[in-house]
Amino acid sequence: MLCAAPSSGLLSPDPQHSECGPCRQRKSFLQPSESTHSSSRDHHCSSGRQVVDSNLSVHTDSPDFTPCFQNSVLAWVPCVYLWAALPCYLFYLRHRHQGYIVLSRLSRLKTLLATLLIQYERLQGLRSSGVLVTFWFLCVVCGIIPFRSKILSALAQGKISDPFRFTTFYIYFALVLSALVLSCSREKPPFFSPKNIDPNPCPEAGAGFLSRLSFWWFTKLAILGYRRPLEEWDLWCLNKEDRSHVVVQRLLEERKKQQERAARHQAAEASGKRLSSEGEVLLGGRPQAREPPFLRALMATFGSSFLLSMCFKLVQDLLSFINPQLLSVLIRFISNPTAPAWWGFLVAGLMFVCSVTQTLILHQYYHCIFVMGLRFRTGIIGVIYRKALVITNSVKRESTAGEIVNLMSVDAQRFMDVVPFINLLWSAPLQMILAVYFLWQNLGPSVLAGVALMVLLIPLNGAVAVKMRAFQVEQMKLKDSRIRLMSEILGGIKVLKLYAWEPSFLKQVEDIRQEELRLMRQAAYLHATSTFIWICTPFLVTLTTLGMYVSVDKNNVLDAEKAFVSVSLFNILKIPLNMLPQLISNLAQTSVSLKRIQHFLSQDELDPQCVERKTITPGYTVTIHSGTFTWSQNLPPTLHSLDIQVPKGALVAVVGPVGCGKSSLLSALLGEMEKLEGKVYMKGSVAYVPQQAWIQNCTLQENVLFGQALDPKRYQQALEACALLADLEVLPGGSKTEIGEKGINLSGGQRQRVSLARAVYSDADIFLLDDPLSAVDSHVAKHIFDQVIGPEGVLAGKTRVLVTHGISFLPQTDFVIVLADGQVSEIGTYAALLQRNGSFANFLRNYAPDEGKRHQEADSRTALEDKEVEEVLLTEDPLSNHTDLTVHEPVTYEVQKQFMRQLSAMSLEREGQGRPVPRRRLGAAEKVVQATEAKASHVLTQEEKVEMGTVKLSVFWDYARAVGLCAMLAICLLHGGQSAAAIGANVWLSAWTGEAVVNGQQNNTSQRLGVYAALGILQGLLVMLSAIMMAVGGVQAARLLHQALLHNKMRSPQSFFDTTPSGRILNRFSKDVYIIDEVLAPTILMLLNSFYNSISTLVVIVASTPLFAVVILPLAVLYLLVQRLYVATSRQLKRLESISRSPIYSHFLETVTGSSVIRAYGRSQDFEAISDAKVDTNQRSCYPYIASNRWLGVRVEFVGNCVVFFTALFAVIGRSSLSPGLVGLSVSYALQVTLALNWMIRTISDLESNIVAVERVKEYSKTETEAPWVVEGSRPPVGWPLQGEVEFRNYSVRYRPGLELVLKDLSLQVRGGEKVGIVGRTGAGKSSMTLCLFRILEATEGDILIDGLNVADIGLHDLRSQLTIIPQDPILFSGTLRMNLDPFGNYSEEDMWRALELSHLHTFVSSQPAGLDFQCSEGGENLSVGQRQLVCLARALLRKSRILVLDEATAAIDLETDDLIQATIHTQFEPCTVLTIAHRLNTIMDYTRVLVLDKGTIAEFDSPTNLIAARGIFYGMARDAGLA
Repeated sequence: MLCAAPSSGLLSPDPQHSECGPCRQRKSFLQPSESTHSSSRDHHCSSGRQVVDSNLSVHTDSPDFTPCFQNSVLAWVPCVYLWAALPCYLFYLRHRHQGYIVLSRLSRLKTLLATLLIQYERLQGLRSSGVLVTFWFLCVVCGIIPFRSKILSALAQGKISDPFRFTTFYIYFALVLSALVLSCSREKPPFFSPKNIDPNPCPEAGAGFLSRLSFWWFTKLAILGYRRPLEEWDLWCLNKEDRSHVVVQRLLEERKKQQERAARHQAAEASGKRLSSEGEVLLGGRPQAREPPFLRALMATFGSSFLLSMCFKLVQDLLSFINPQLLSVLIRFISNPTAPAWWGFLVAGLMFVCSVTQTLILHQYYHCIFVMGLRFRTGIIGVIYRKALVITNSVKRESTAGEIVNLMSVDAQRFMDVVPFINLLWSAPLQMILAVYFLWQNLGPSVLAGVALMVLLIPLNGAVAVKMRAFQVEQMKLKDSRIRLMSEILGGIKVLKLYAWEPSFLKQVEDIRQEELRLMRQAAYLHATSTFIWICTPFLVTLTTLGMYVSVDKNNVLDAEKAFVSVSLFNILKIPLNMLPQLISNLAQTSVSLKRIQHFLSQDELDPQCVERKTITPGYTVTIHSGTFTWSQNLPPTLHSLDIQVPKGALVAVVGPVGCGKSSLLSALLGEMEKLEGKVYMKGSVAYVPQQAWIQNCTLQENVLFGQALDPKRYQQALEACALLADLEVLPGGSKTEIGEKGINLSGGQRQRVSLARAVYSDADIFLLDDPLSAVDSHVAKHIFDQVIGPEGVLAGKTRVLVTHGISFLPQTDFVIVLADGQVSEIGTYAALLQRNGSFANFLRNYAPDEGKRHQEADSRTALEDKEVEEVLLTEDPLSNHTDLTVHEPVTYEVQKQFMRQLSAMSLEREGQGRPVPRRRLGAAEKVVQATEAKASHVLTQEEKVEMGTVKLSVFWDYARAVGLCAMLAICLLHGGQSAAAIGANVWLSAWTGEAVVNGQQNNTSQRLGVYAALGILQGLLVMLSAIMMAVGGVQAARLLHQALLHNKMRSPQSFFDTTPSGRILNRFSKDVYIIDEVLAPTILMLLNSFYNSISTLVVIVASTPLFAVVILPLAVLYLLVQRLYVATSRQLKRLESISRSPIYSHFLETVTGSSVIRAYGRSQDFEAISDAKVDTNQRSCYPYIASNRWLGVRVEFVGNCVVFFTALFAVIGRSSLSPGLVGLSVSYALQVTLALNWMIRTISDLESNIVAVERVKEYSKTETEAPWVVEGSRPPVGWPLQGEVEFRNYSVRYRPGLELVLKDLSLQVRGGEKVGIVGRTGAGKSSMTLCLFRILEATEGDILIDGLNVADIGLHDLRSQLTIIPQDPILFSGTLRMNLDPFGNYSEEDMWRALELSHLHTFVSSQPAGLDFQCSEGGENLSVGQRQLVCLARALLRKSRILVLDEATAAIDLETDDLIQATIHTQFEPCTVLTIAHRLNTIMDYTRVLVLDKGTIAEFDSPTNLIAARGIFYGMARDAGLA
């Protein structure tokens, strides 16, 4: 309905001198016929008539408006509204085109009534119009008054004076009413709109105006959530504008614009300045453009939502001041017995309408602002993810993966949390100014005393907030160090158990925890103080103001109107005052987060132009001219003066000693290093196989395809060439088997072969292979070389750069590059290098004297025999692992690559939830067992169970017991006392206002003030006392629950850690302990507060207006119904949200770890899409959770608004028996009840969501523990074991109940001082046997005796501390080298230096300035793998126990160092019993005996010479290794 402007004849007596068609029509309908109150037949406002007549409209028992008012104001209100709304609305419609809606019957009916606008809405695809609904609603409301007037007029006159006008008006009214009803229903979806292919679209998009206004569209999900726990598939798809790719794209585009603007500005600034010298430019790399503020990009992207939220907030703030004014009118009405009754009913009705409008607008505001917060988080996560894919390695080394994950989890969340408070920056001052203005109107200048007190309290609140912030920062540091230590403990738990080091680390954690609890206690006391200020502030302000008012002038009488209107205004004023400190604190935290994000986003990125991919010398695919490369600008070059040319299709081997820069060379080719000078050219697509295989947490097939389409033939060929077909038969789901994070359920060899298969399948032009053969057995290495890499392999004809230590393959390469100290020392064919007699030739002669002879022998074998042997070997060993390597040795990491491989080395264990952490690798046998166990299901790790339904009462009971039952009871009673004191104070105020006035004065004002003040201070003290008790109880509960969890986990058996992702355990120590520490206690206090507030409100209202008791029951039923629906749904949404959050961070961590692989294959965009999808999955549960809060808010506040309405209504009904003071008391209480009721449900829901943390911590505090560390009555004699004899008697063991036996009926005896080598295929039980010795695995049957003492009879620490193991994985902990060698401080400094000397680390450690206090980084990442292995050797040398176990101890060390270590072991452990799991057979050829295990049983056990003569299994292995 579009109305033109009225003509100037609005008040003209000429009825035809009128306006536009529709308005004229409606106004003609609206003319009342003869009014009982007007003898004039003039229906329009003549110059002498009044628009408003108070005698007619106010001071009467039957009110009505003048005909003039009806014909002018009422007729024009809807039109004026429409004209005012139209410009904004048309602009909105224009920018929201969604296709057009087909002209349906509903459209036609509507169109009859409001042609133009509805047509335009239809063409723009708008299904439900709020503007038109409001317009028709105003038309109906403005029509009701003439509707009544005409009937009253006809009844008074006994006839209808103007039947035509009468009839047409009622036809008009019926049409307007039907238009209102029709406009409330929504249209069909637009005709040409893109088809919504979402399986479960969000109903909000298609909801009508009223449904959106009241959040009715959410009801269906609330009912579903009440009937059964919600599942992921019940959640709606996100609206298009909330999806990650849309939000992130908008933010990135805005950021790009800002960067371009900043660059232009900088260029303009710099144009007048001289450039720095050429040398400086060269050294400084490319100049960095100054990064524009990230906040500006955020605000530019989401500014429109922000403006809309500001409009909602402004209207809501203004509406909140209407009810106190209405309360003033109501009290005046009660005070005036002669006032007409309809006044009171009108005021009660207006209070209700005003409250409902306020509720609807407030929740639209909240919905808008929270969804904006969600978009902030989505955008920030997306931008950080994309940045993490392109940062340089030096940046990676500066910030750990955990820190980058924190940017995504903590800092992005901070933005989401602060957004709802942002509008307070202008809203709080506005509310305060308005409140002070109305208070001045009420009490005059006395209000300044109260305002002054508020202003004085702001710095006090600020000081408390600053202090609490300082505590929080300190606490976060301690929490971080505790979590870091816990993650290291979980990562190296097996090592701790083997060395019996748990008590040392337990003490370290407890020391940090103790400090954390001390800070918590201080913060809690401070919080109690702030609570006292919080409770007392509004009260003190009221007291000061009223006290000042009655003291200034004796004639100032405190009546009910002044007192209770002031109290209501002070209650409004309380909210912004309380929120300001929180806003300041949140803004401070967010500014820190913003700085961190800004810092990360302004970090250096890899230069995409570093490697030239377009041009290259013809005939070559890879060339480097005078290349000098470094890992970081501030480090010396790692590679310098490189000149390398690789012809197309050539196979090039790169060799050299540990740390010479072989892997760095490949990284330089990939553009991963910073190029200082020179040129790098590469032509064609690249496939990269890193030294440590990077495996994704998805199926094996997805790992190999890596985003490419499946070509069954090529896929089969890749698997066959990489010797993976036999593995697929063993894996439970074949190609579809889910691989755990970091390939946890694959052996090292399998991981490497999957990584290689990925490269083979990619069918790239250039293959960069970083020592892929070191992690597989010798026969598999030969197969892979022949079938994949070598001249006859599937990659023949492709360009291959192979880093290797396998000298047997060098003769088949086209040429060899020898690196030394980052430079090419020699280059040429294998034969040419041998003839040159350089360092390479000497190296070969030393370590492979029979190399030439062996090649001749190999060639003389018939091809058929060769093939047969290979087939046998491949089928025998489907799960090849690096347990049986012979001549190939894996190259160590270069120190410079520490970060990039950090997480590969300590690989993440299928972390289920929360912060990702490093984990230990499993021994070979464990992996086989895990694979066997997984056969039952393709899923590796069981999903973490999601708690369903309500939380058990026993959980609440557990927490109450931890806090202390007496303390909990006292806290409840103190809160009850506080409520009683509050009621007392307000009743006292009510009595005070009702006190008789003598000679214009009230007596006893000082007494009244004194008692009122005493009751107020009492409230504050009681609350403070309860807060202090809760603080003490909360800290005690936190201490007890964490202690139980920590002690149980330190004593859990190894099997628990093998089957439980460490992320899941760590989540208990981080997220759940945080909730117990900092969230539960305040939540309980808030619940008690809101509960007692609600109860005291009902008590006051029922006491003052007993009639109210009638409506308590229906309102309570409605409230409880909403509460039940909400709590069930929101609890499950919260659980789904927390479960879907972890995959975002797990995937991000996986990306950071494998970023070089992702970039090499050019898959960055695909990974961005995967990350976006995971964020969207998380937002799918966040969005309904936000909507559920709004749905709840509208309904609960409706109950609260009904309370206000009925309180006012019954006060009007019973006004004869009520004093104004009591009415003021009950209505001012009722006005607060909405907030209390709302908070009560929220806090109940929060408590239910958060108390789950206690349940989860308790669950992991009661898991089964291993045997006692020390058995007091059964301790071994001092000096045990003296001989070092080890005997297995009929020994059988399984990993866990229900699994097959790993060792079966093993019986053998090792004499003291014997050296025994243990060999066997993967899964034969070699590692299991050593684990049994340490009782990591407990016997199923049989015994192990050491020096005749049954190990099962003594404590674990008594046993483990007397044995020594050098484990397969060298695990170090962050801390000093001294702590890593001797955590208990049992050895002298001389002993340590001696051990370091014998383990060939003396030179390295003494070259470090800190010496023994050299700081090892997390996982020992600042040492190479070889150096870490040497540290483990030094530990063994320090302990010097009679029994030494070597578990593939020299797997990561080059041949020279290995020789040195073997010599050390021979000399230093001469008198000891040594059990070695052999990985290079040549190291055990001089052992006393060799034990060959096969499928858990003893296959052969004799001296090496006898076993070779017997020509059994050992002979076959020795022959493969070239030793027989």
